[in-house]
This record gives sequence, C-alpha cells and structure tokens, in this order.
Amino acid sequence: MGRHRTDELDGGYRAHEPPPARRRSNGRGRVLVPLAGAVALAVLLGVAAFVIFNRDHDCSGGKLALRVVATPDIQPALNKVAGNYNKAMHSIDSKCVEVTVAKEAAARTANAVAAGKAKADFWVADSSLLMESLRNTPAGQALPQIEGSIATSPVVLATAKSFASKLSGALQPSWAAMISAANVANVDGPGKKVRVLALDPQKNSAGLAALLAAAGTAKEAGLDKALVGAMKELSGQLASDPTALLASLTVKSGSRVPIGVTSEQAIYAHNAKKPEAPVVALYPKEGTLNLDYPVTVLTKDPAVLKAAADFKQDLATESAKKTLREAGFRSTDGKAGDALATDKGFKQETPTALEPPDGKTVARMVQTWSRLNLGSRLLTLLDVSGTMALPVPGTGMTRMQAINKIATEGLGLFPADSELGLWTFSTHLDGQDKDWKELVSIGPVSESVNGTLRKDMLGKAFASIQAKPTGDTGLNDTIKAAYTQLTKTYQEDKINTLLVLTDGAGNDDPDGGVKNSEILQFLKKTYNPKRPISILLIAFGPEAEKGKQQMDALAKAAGGEAYIAKNVLQVRDFFLQGMERRLCMPACDG
Repeated sequence: MGRHRTDELDGGYRAHEPPPARRRSNGRGRVLVPLAGAVALAVLLGVAAFVIFNRDHDCSGGKLALRVVATPDIQPALNKVAGNYNKAMHSIDSKCVEVTVAKEAAARTANAVAAGKAKADFWVADSSLLMESLRNTPAGQALPQIEGSIATSPVVLATAKSFASKLSGALQPSWAAMISAANVANVDGPGKKVRVLALDPQKNSAGLAALLAAAGTAKEAGLDKALVGAMKELSGQLASDPTALLASLTVKSGSRVPIGVTSEQAIYAHNAKKPEAPVVALYPKEGTLNLDYPVTVLTKDPAVLKAAADFKQDLATESAKKTLREAGFRSTDGKAGDALATDKGFKQETPTALEPPDGKTVARMVQTWSRLNLGSRLLTLLDVSGTMALPVPGTGMTRMQAINKIATEGLGLFPADSELGLWTFSTHLDGQDKDWKELVSIGPVSESVNGTLRKDMLGKAFASIQAKPTGDTGLNDTIKAAYTQLTKTYQEDKINTLLVLTDGAGNDDPDGGVKNSEILQFLKKTYNPKRPISILLIAFGPEAEKGKQQMDALAKAAGGEAYIAKNVLQVRDFFLQGMERRLCMPACDG
C-alpha cells in the first residue's frame, strides 16, 4: 500500500528536493551533530524556564494592591523592601502583588482601626507596648491581634557626642540615675549637672517604653516616690518627637548637660542627617525595653490576605533583614548591622532586655501619667493661731516662719497652669463667727486679679502673714467650710486637694464649733471617690506628735495622708507622697 504522506520519500526527504551531498568524513563534520543537539536542548530548557517563570509570576489577571501603613521611622526601609518585592513579580491567583508603603503615626492608625476607618491592609506599628496600651481602652478592643515582629530597636539614653565626656562624673547610664537626675525633690542630686528631656508616653512609643523601664527599675529599687518626682518634672520638659529631642541635645542650655531618651534607630537617623552634630547612645546598665515593630494584618479580602502573608514571608528573608539593619534597626534576635558600629557611637552587642510588662501594667502606667498631667487645684489652709508664734527649738525660727518656708517650698512644685488659693485660720478671723479668712481666692496662678498676678499675691501673702497672739485653733470649722467649697466647685480635669499646714495642736475652739467626731462624720459622708477631694495635712512643731492620731483620721476620711515634718526640707518628700497617693485615687488602699 502507498504511504499516506505525499511529501515524503524513503529517507524522509520531500519529493521535490534532491538528496543532500555526501558529507566529508572530517573532524568538523562530526562536531555538528552534538552541537545541534545542545542548541535544541538549550531551546527546550529556555522554553521550560519561560513557562515556569510565567507560571510563578503570572500577571495575566492584572495587579493586586497591598496597602501597607508603617510608622515614620521604619517606613523608608520598608518602602525599599517593597520595591524589591514588586520587582520580583510575586503572583497571587494570576495577579502580581503591588505593595505600597505609606507612613503614619501608630496612635493615629490605631484610632482609625478602632473607628473602622483604616485604609491599610497591612500595618507595622513601632511597639506592641503601645498596642497593649490602646487595647485596654474601650475603642482599642476592636484592634486585631499582632502577628509577630519584623525588627527591633532598644530604647536608650542619649547625649551629644561633644558633651558625653562631661557626663562621666555626673551620671552613669541607668534608669535609676535618670530618675534621680529628673526628681524635682532631689535638689542636691545629679539634676544640678544634668537636664533630662523626655518623649510623651501618650504619643510616642519610645517615651512609653522609657517610662515603663524606669517604673520597673523604681519598683525593684524602692524609688517609687522619686519616680513620681521625676515624672512630675519631665512632664514639663517633653519634646514633641525624637527629631526635636535629639536636635535639642546638641544645644547646651546653661551649665547642665542635656540628656534624653529615645530609640537607638532614631539616633542613627539623626546622625545620618546631621553628621556635624552627632549624638551617642548610652545603654542603661539595668537593661532596657525594645521597640519591636509588630505586624497586624487588617484586610479581610481573601486574595489580599494571601498577598499579606506572602509579603510578611518576604520580610523574614535575609535580604529584607539586611535592608532594615542598614537603616539602623536590629533584627528580631538583636543582631546589628554596620550602621550601628562602635565608632559611630553604638554598641553592636545586643543590649540586655528587660521583661516586657503585661497589658494591665502598661495601662496602669499610662493612666498614672495621664493623671499626673491633670491640672492641680489646691486650696491651702494656713494655721495662724497663737501657738504659731512660739519658737521652734534649734531652728532660730518661729512655727509661723517654719510653716511659711514649708508652704513656699511645697507650692514651688506646682506648675504654672495650677489653680491655687490661700485661707488662714484661727478663731474669729473674719468677724465674730468665722474662724477662717480668704486671703487669695482659688484660681490660675497666672491669672491677674485686680492688676496683680495670683502667683505674686500668694508670695506677698505668705511673706506678710503673722500669727494671731490671742487666737485659738478653729481647725474643724475651717476644714468643713473649705471642703464644702471645693466640693461645690469641683473640676473634673484637675486633681482637687485641700492642704492643711499647722503646728499639729489640733482643734482648739472655746466657742464650741464642729467637734472632732462631727468633722470625721462630715468628711466620710461628703467624700465621693468618683469625684475625690483629698486632704494633705502637714504639721510642724513639738505638739504635732500628740495630735497625730486625729490628723490621720481627718486625712484618711477624705482619702488623704497626714505627715509630721522634722525639718523644712522634708516637705518636698511629703508633697511627692501626696501626689503619689492622688495618682492612685480612688483605689490607693486596694
């Protein structure tokens, strides 16, 4: 039978083509056969590679957008990682993933997430501590759980390189030393040579980490009172952001050397931008907390979820880690790159890590800071009874003079936005029936009253007050009147306090008036833990010990404390203890 193919002859050549000439049997002819096979193999391999590449990088379905939001410090490095990721053409369901990285402060993103208005699919905050703080708020309960960390940066102390040598004799890098230097009550401490700057814990994660590290150190070392003094001082010296803080460290103000608290990476970024004014990192000897850059996936879209998982996996590659290290970050294991070299003012070895606090501790410290920064509204009751004219043995002062010094010393702790007022008390001070007299009405110390600043009015009043030689002590009547007024004029945005300065002789009112049992009953009935007005009672004089029991009862009936001063300098400690107690209101006693 004939062949079905009409274009072939025996030997496989087309009918109209002549047979090829016989090849010469030389060496060149023998090489052509294997060479042709190699070319064919290469073509086949190329086709296979093309098929495989397009199968793994199939963009036939278009692009799949993955919107990443990151804190401003890490956004540039992530943007670089994203650029390399996009060039590699990662494909999800026939769509190539296109990652964009926008920058936004973590607190702002968190608020948007809690309100259901987040525009991101993938979120990189700077600290899980901040996340825990936000999660403990009503709105923050909507925040998704974090899915691991992509980098770290320890929170450290910092100072200008030009000032670093001057610190060696004034302050050794530690949280305890920072607390001591910033403590407003430690007038003879390192604060005479060092000025500490801080970041607002409510707005900056490095500031929050520093507060928590210092608080943990203070608790272990019994420095709780000193911590309150430091927090009070630092609350008035906050930098708006790490950039502003680090810039201010290079400008010396007066004789004190400025130091600050920020992240290690922020120092690297500052030095990269301003090499003419470098800052060095000072690593606290107790250890520190790290910014850990947690990842939170926000999208609910199935395809975008796959893209988010793929990009997250890419962030764990050595290439991405190297990019982050080159930007001054450490890997999650603490490994540093050349950016954090010793000759650049850093330590390449991993700093000792403190145990991160739990969510409740974070929330409590944030609340403490918030309450500390509430305005103060304080009415002072100053004893001017006859016994105040008596001398204080060994001091060269009368009780009145000593109390005035105590008042001046203590009230100096209150910032310019405080509201203060002053009454004196004895018996029959303002007419026949009133045992008290208002010298300065309570209000902002910076407010002008009849052409005179209230601050100046208070100074003049304390300087001119004299004891009433024949006056007795109408303490209970005065406390009742003052507490009633503070209750009626209570201000929610302030810490409301009644301060009593006396020689401790107690209530001595020949006209009768309110008895000891009656004032205690009144305070217990009037005190409202939801609108607390605490009593801080400070006594100075030889009779104070005799009246301590009644003073304690008065103060505690209104959630306060009573103290006996042995010397004038103790008063700063008493005020700080009073502040510490007001911060925990209304649950100071468990």
